[in-house]
Amino acid sequence: MNYKPAIYLKKGDRVRILCTARSASESDLTLAKNLLESWGLRVSYGKTVGEKEHQFGGTKEERLADFQQAIDDAEVKAIWIARGGYGTVQLIDTIDFSAFAKAEPKIIIGYSDVTLIHGKLQSQGFTSVHSFMPLELAQKPEISVESLRKTLFGESQTIIIENSYLVPHQVIKAPVVGGNLSILYSMLGSDTFPEMENQILFIEDIDEYLYHIERMMYSLKRAGKLTNLKALLVGGMTSMNDHDIPFGKNATQIIQSMTQEYDYPVIFNFPAGHITDHRTLQLGGEMTIEILLKTIKFIP
Repeated sequence: MNYKPAIYLKKGDRVRILCTARSASESDLTLAKNLLESWGLRVSYGKTVGEKEHQFGGTKEERLADFQQAIDDAEVKAIWIARGGYGTVQLIDTIDFSAFAKAEPKIIIGYSDVTLIHGKLQSQGFTSVHSFMPLELAQKPEISVESLRKTLFGESQTIIIENSYLVPHQVIKAPVVGGNLSILYSMLGSDTFPEMENQILFIEDIDEYLYHIERMMYSLKRAGKLTNLKALLVGGMTSMNDHDIPFGKNATQIIQSMTQEYDYPVIFNFPAGHITDHRTLQLGGEMTIEILLKTIKFIP
């Protein structure tokens, strides 16, 4: 897959915050609005902010119309999804991305349930931004916030983690795709599933039973999605569940066993996902991974 060049924001650009899944009120989003404005951006809320139908930020039709309006509005340069949960799948096949494709693409920001939108864009050769949601901002450390800012404005950054699993020395350069494992699993066989051959696949998840993790990894493997990766990058596997009779492996051990036959590196503990220190990834953007004896460097 050849991705179109990533685009970046500049001061004065407009950012829209809206809901594609669960609900959020304006008061929930004040910190995020203030943050973006402190960066010199202009912020507006979608009509779904403050709306509520059961757990959702408005009806399916309201959420679709709100997202579509933001996609079609030439003044809106970025869309930051207010929160995740469940609901984006109700919209994804009805969203018209034609204006998005013809004009200068917008930056779509979010993760978890937003993996559906990321996958749709990646399947069409567009980049997008995998980052935390506005509703989570109060829990995010400065290093996570700076990671988002640098990504949005195209500033250089290097992420360094310990080489805790003694991955052999090598340098990899390839685009990053993926997102939430459960959502990727749900997308198998659809046109929203991203191209994975010769890509760096990133996965993360939360609140899943351990046998679900193995089942999802088996499904990706049986579909041939794990065969020709450049690397597998594993973020937070947070709050995993088990039964009274233990499954026998934790999430790391499951992923290790499912990928041991492949010769690409499998890298754990990347700081992204449902964790406090969530660094931002440019999905579809090229990343260089430099694996050293004691550390691993990630250079977008």
